[in-house]
Amino acid sequence: EGANELPTQHIFAGNPLDRGERERRDEKWINYQTGSESSKFLPLWNSKVLISAREPLKLAWLDRAELEKAKFDSESFLLGMQNGFTYFTIDISKSPQSSEIIEALADYQFEDSRTAAEQLDLEETGILAQARAQINWHNRHGFCSVCGNETIVTRGGQKRECNHCKSEHFPRVDPVIIMVVHDGERCLLGQSRGRLAATNRYSALAGFVDQAESIEEAVAREVMEEAGIQVKNVTYHSSQPWPFPSSLMIGCHAEAATTEIIMDTEEMTDVKWFDRHEVLLALKGETTDLLIPGPIAIAHHLIRSWAQGEID
Repeated sequence: EGANELPTQHIFAGNPLDRGERERRDEKWINYQTGSESSKFLPLWNSKVLISAREPLKLAWLDRAELEKAKFDSESFLLGMQNGFTYFTIDISKSPQSSEIIEALADYQFEDSRTAAEQLDLEETGILAQARAQINWHNRHGFCSVCGNETIVTRGGQKRECNHCKSEHFPRVDPVIIMVVHDGERCLLGQSRGRLAATNRYSALAGFVDQAESIEEAVAREVMEEAGIQVKNVTYHSSQPWPFPSSLMIGCHAEAATTEIIMDTEEMTDVKWFDRHEVLLALKGETTDLLIPGPIAIAHHLIRSWAQGEID
């Protein structure tokens, strides 16, 4: 692999932008770039992203003139730089002229972020993930968690500061472990209550990493809690940003140390062992007895790598 290549990339990964750590320290530079005719802006509206109305599907970057034509007046957040251009995202959800704005964008359309991500180039899905996660964080953290007063945006959106108590607030990423547990020719898959219940769709077990907990400890704890299975030999596979709202999926494989399932009925509706042949059929779409997540999800790739014998 090349020096700049990653071993495994998923949808919502592969963001090519230079996030501008040094440039963000200069508020004058940010203000200049925000008003520059050469800067590009990616609008989001009610969690939907603006895309081109023509094939192939691409993110729709607007320039300053198009922003003014569409009457965008919301605050923009710096995403990064590439090839001499500076890129921002802007949330227009609260604009009182939403209908007029959409009519003014005849060459574009707003699309659900997940639906768009399945059709965009990999690099653009990474940019979309950054934009969506950043806007979501700002929408939820307008007030200081220390004193309750209003906060202001600094560093192009990388930080919010409280004018009252001077506390600094930075975006947080929620780490989630997701794992395929295997036992020779079988792997352990489950259905979370309320999400996959009453279907034939099963996925890898998953859960949030707790405070002061290692990845390996989180894997062992979650599998024990959800399935009553002890594990050993936890190995890392890959990771995936998941901007709904702002998680980092940490994909792992683990070997089963026990095999008797003792399911947590409050959290899970079903947990089962599936043999390799059955999983391979599901991956090929040749059975309806077992349905697994599509390629947009890291669970799909964890299951596939086990089924195809890519792990010991």
